[in-house]
Amino acid sequence: IGLSDSLELRIFLFAFFFVFYVGIVFGNLLIVVTVTSDSRLHSPMYFLLANLSFIDLSLSSVTAPKMIADFFSKHKVISVKGCFAQIFLLHFFGGSEMVTLIAMAFDRYVAICKPLRYTTIMCGNVCVGIVAAAWGIGFLHSVSQLAFAVNLPFCGPNKVDSFYCDLPRVIKLACADTYRLDIMVVANSGILTVCSFVLLIISYTIILMTIQRRPSDRSSKALSTLTAHITVVLLFFGPCIFIYAWPFPIKSLDKFLAVFYSVVTPLLNPIIYTLRNTEMKIAMRRLRQWNLKLWVKS
Repeated sequence: IGLSDSLELRIFLFAFFFVFYVGIVFGNLLIVVTVTSDSRLHSPMYFLLANLSFIDLSLSSVTAPKMIADFFSKHKVISVKGCFAQIFLLHFFGGSEMVTLIAMAFDRYVAICKPLRYTTIMCGNVCVGIVAAAWGIGFLHSVSQLAFAVNLPFCGPNKVDSFYCDLPRVIKLACADTYRLDIMVVANSGILTVCSFVLLIISYTIILMTIQRRPSDRSSKALSTLTAHITVVLLFFGPCIFIYAWPFPIKSLDKFLAVFYSVVTPLLNPIIYTLRNTEMKIAMRRLRQWNLKLWVKS
């Protein structure tokens, strides 16, 4: 169905989301390129940050281009295969991002609470293994969600009251009793999201308590990094909890949260990490100067 039937509002939303999506692409690509090209950023924290940016770019690309194109479509149509592809990719990248955020919290825990063992614990093989596990868990989570829905009988309603396909909305269109499937969605996505969020909050609370015991000059940098991490966690998990775990869904609120989750958060993440991180800003400045030198030589 999309977001609005009003032509004027659709024109405004088209311009708004087009600018947002361009910002998502350039912002997250800039982080990936900066971390990859600058040897000073070849550390576990920035390796995980680059992976998070790639996931954010991929997650928003599942829904945003189709949504932007549909603003000027008279009939907003998606095929059944395309619909299930959106569901699969959303949960694939969403599950991967969830594990990546937990890994980033663990990285900060080791760096702040066990600094002498940091290089031993967060070695290269461990970082690669964490990222591989994040993608693997995202894949398993997505497959487990889709396996129960792909064989549902669809024989009547075919209108999804949103701008993309997601499991809670699509299973309501099935010509069958989906009560058990609704419970499975809550158990799989909802409980997993809530438990991960609680685990992260506990982890960051322990880290903050550790920082408070240290001298202020040593803790200011760590506190700045943690503030960025906690902000991103709240932006990601807040909408997810309401979409997948809240027992009393509100359509208008769900649409707003879906927009926030799939378009706004992937743009805010690179802004938060670059504005709150001095090393990233310095590295981007070096990258810009290097590009200017190449341009002048050419």
